[in-house]
Amino acid sequence: MLINILAAKCIGIEAVPVTVEVDITSGIGVHLVGLADVAVKESLLRTITALQSLGFHIPGKKIVINLAPADMHKNGGGYDLPIAIGIIAASGQKDLPGLEKYIVMGELGLDGSLREIQGSLPIADLASYLGKKGCILPLVSALEATECSGLEIYGVRDLPDVLRILEEVDDRSDLLVWNSDLYKTRSSSEMRTPTTSGIMDFSEIIGQESAKRGAEIAVSGGHNMILLGPPGSGKSSLAKALVGILPPMTKEESIVTSKIYSVYGTKGSGIGLIHDRPFRAPHYSASLPAIIGGGAGQDIRPGEVTLAHNGILFLDEYGQMPKSVLEALRGPMEDRKVTISRLRSKLEYPASFMLVAASNPCPCGYYGEGDRCRCTPGQRAGYLSKLSGPILDRIDIQLWIHPVETRKLVGRKKGEPSSDIAARVLEARNIQRNRFAGDGIFTNAEMNGRLLERYCHLDNECVEFMGKIMDKIGLSARAYSRILKVARTIADLENEDRVKPEFLAEAASYRFLDRIEGI
Repeated sequence: MLINILAAKCIGIEAVPVTVEVDITSGIGVHLVGLADVAVKESLLRTITALQSLGFHIPGKKIVINLAPADMHKNGGGYDLPIAIGIIAASGQKDLPGLEKYIVMGELGLDGSLREIQGSLPIADLASYLGKKGCILPLVSALEATECSGLEIYGVRDLPDVLRILEEVDDRSDLLVWNSDLYKTRSSSEMRTPTTSGIMDFSEIIGQESAKRGAEIAVSGGHNMILLGPPGSGKSSLAKALVGILPPMTKEESIVTSKIYSVYGTKGSGIGLIHDRPFRAPHYSASLPAIIGGGAGQDIRPGEVTLAHNGILFLDEYGQMPKSVLEALRGPMEDRKVTISRLRSKLEYPASFMLVAASNPCPCGYYGEGDRCRCTPGQRAGYLSKLSGPILDRIDIQLWIHPVETRKLVGRKKGEPSSDIAARVLEARNIQRNRFAGDGIFTNAEMNGRLLERYCHLDNECVEFMGKIMDKIGLSARAYSRILKVARTIADLENEDRVKPEFLAEAASYRFLDRIEGI
């Protein structure tokens, strides 16, 4: 008897269908085909042991299990559950009329319990696309898909729960993930925990008003930013305080970000979609695959540039990072995506992030602070040489942060709170969201040449002014376009429809590193 069970496989951040076919005929042996990796092949022993522990018998016949399509690699332990159900149904031990209505995935324990899997959110999205009734997933994994409307998302703890759903004999509403005790406990816990707890407020950063202004502009338009200054000047504090002024994600942004973390396997502790923008801060010793993404064979995992999608990638001690890693950021910063190629596979991940880098200006850290620097010109040039021209072209806001005067620290006069700055940022982002509705982007920093021409059109006065700036500084064409994008963001903060010369002047003032020799 041939039985088909619908499962899925994640490719990038999207899921594709995989049909688990189980056929029992005359003969002996259990045969698994369909380009399965070692983890899937080992599932046979786990599955048979789990079935026997629950009182099911393994037919003394030939059992053929095919994972279709046969030309696509399958990996992971999520195929345990559909294989087990297929053996039960094909051997006639249970009548399962609901088998074709759901996508079924889960890793089996030897006692028949279910363990969580990766990629539950893309799997639920696939079920909706295919017109299925819903998904049957391990309970912890099912929490990710609680905001998928129009689907029955079942969160199960063991194989008997799955059989009860597929038999469709009695009421199964208690197995819906929204009715589980775990969902109720975690949802109430998330409601009690404020999302802003532990985040530094801008009012706690004494002084640095010009740097705060630059940070507000950067966040408002999603522009890349670098902070240079001596130790203790507040670079890391300012970068971490950006979390408090980030606007909430739109529904589209939340879905994509949540899919990334679902595939990565670190979202299972949360409920529904991710609504807070990610803030990733890898150590400066992180390798190239850790930052860009990579892996062996079919197991290609997203890197930090993808995990920071729709959020911030903070690189502290920028000058200490390997130059090969820094140069590899050029592609994702420009294309807003990263393509990872291997011999037999190629994946594309989204990577639209806001880069925030922090670095000392020299090895001793005190260049530009009077006569405190003890580095030679060659040492300074070598240290800052990691800020290559192509990288600088892609960094819109360049801030040099000086230490706060002692009298300001002693007075401890608090500045503007993050809540006020966040309100202005949100208003500017709303302007951009309405402007780019239908264009597939959300911020000024993402504009291409066509959109730049449409929304950053300069009058004669601005054209003449930009000509003088370009002649004086000698900027590249890319730097020119990025000045226009920053000026457009400043105009949005001022609620102006037109880009004015004063906006262009302020935007150009944030590109001082282009004028420093030796970089």
